[in-house]
Amino acid sequence: MNNETKKVLLFTYYWPPSGGAGVQRWLKFCKYFPEFGVKPTVVTVREDKASYPVIDRTLFEEISPELEIIKTNSFEPLGFYQKLSGRKQIPFAGFANDDDNWKHEISRFIRGNFFIPDARRGWNKYAFEAGSKVIAQQNIKTIITTSPPHSTQLVGLKLKKKYNVNWIADLRDPWTDIYYYPKMNHTALAKTIDLRYEREVLKNADKIIVVSDFIKNMFLQKSTHIHPEKVYVIPNGYDEEDFIRINIKHNPSSFIIGYNGTLADNYPIDTFTDAIKRVIQKYSNRLRVLVRFTGSISNDMQKKIHHAISGHCEFNAHVPHKKSVELLLESNVLLLLIPEVKNNEGILTGKLFEYMAACNPIVCIGPKHGNAAAIINDCEAGKVFEKNESEMIVTYLESLVEQYLNQKSIKTKNDLHQKYSRRNLSKQMASLVY
Repeated sequence: MNNETKKVLLFTYYWPPSGGAGVQRWLKFCKYFPEFGVKPTVVTVREDKASYPVIDRTLFEEISPELEIIKTNSFEPLGFYQKLSGRKQIPFAGFANDDDNWKHEISRFIRGNFFIPDARRGWNKYAFEAGSKVIAQQNIKTIITTSPPHSTQLVGLKLKKKYNVNWIADLRDPWTDIYYYPKMNHTALAKTIDLRYEREVLKNADKIIVVSDFIKNMFLQKSTHIHPEKVYVIPNGYDEEDFIRINIKHNPSSFIIGYNGTLADNYPIDTFTDAIKRVIQKYSNRLRVLVRFTGSISNDMQKKIHHAISGHCEFNAHVPHKKSVELLLESNVLLLLIPEVKNNEGILTGKLFEYMAACNPIVCIGPKHGNAAAIINDCEAGKVFEKNESEMIVTYLESLVEQYLNQKSIKTKNDLHQKYSRRNLSKQMASLVY
């Protein structure tokens, strides 16, 4: 480090051993920040006090021993949710592991109306106290808050008002416009309070970081006091180092279509299974077509897929990130499904960038005018289909299988996706720290 190093204090609820996609963004920024003259200090929650849906201890390997990490206490009501609902697991984003029974309806009502903006706000008191000490002791001028959980942004709001620090608010997802927001069963009063929190954060943050143009435009509509020039788009990405260390040998007698991530009941799986059934039937005597799902797959979805393509599907629970990358590389084609919800054209899932880094063609089923479609097309990473284009999906998949059977590579042959490397994105983020 030199005299020009910029110090920044980061508040993030999700941090190793938390697994899943949410933790990757700032874990990787902290990994590469020092290359660009930024020294981060992390404030997060203690493992024994946190409510993490997924654990991945292999991510500890990504953390530099030089990174200062401050872990605090927290009050976590999600433990009561587990007892009330009878679930063995903390709910995932989108409630992919949550069935719509009466216990879950009641528990979601409690979460949506008694814990605003979310059930992890019990961490805020401790995060604020820890942040206040670091700001005073280290003369910190810039803080970053990243969410979800969006309650973390209230820590930044309070510190901004008390210390007048430079505040960068990173919002990885929409807030009151997130597609599963109606499932929280908010009363009119609760929603009014939540909307006020959202506007206060957006108006008072010095800079706002979002992952897509759609989310940027969504937030700008919240108030005329939110100036467009302070909102920056820095998407999620992939880490080149995660891919160069893995050597995969493919089985020439199998053709694997991989899907990693969440798969809830509002995803257009029928369009895909209708298409892949025909591909399986056509090539059943020449190779085995396998569709492999890894992540949080709802019970109803698993049953539906089994019924449609029994013997040609495989399900894995969440796996460590390194294993997730291996499964991407073992696949021949990667499936991306955009849920059928309001504003789904703005959904830009983080796994898209790792899909592209694997250099396997992507079959995306979702809005052709969406943000994900624009990136896939721009990077020539695959094809995007609407839910009524099953016939076109069959044709595309058959062309890929034919190339594969003729021992021709179906890998994407360009480096257009490299603009989304974590190192490049960290450089962009570091330029905003002051």
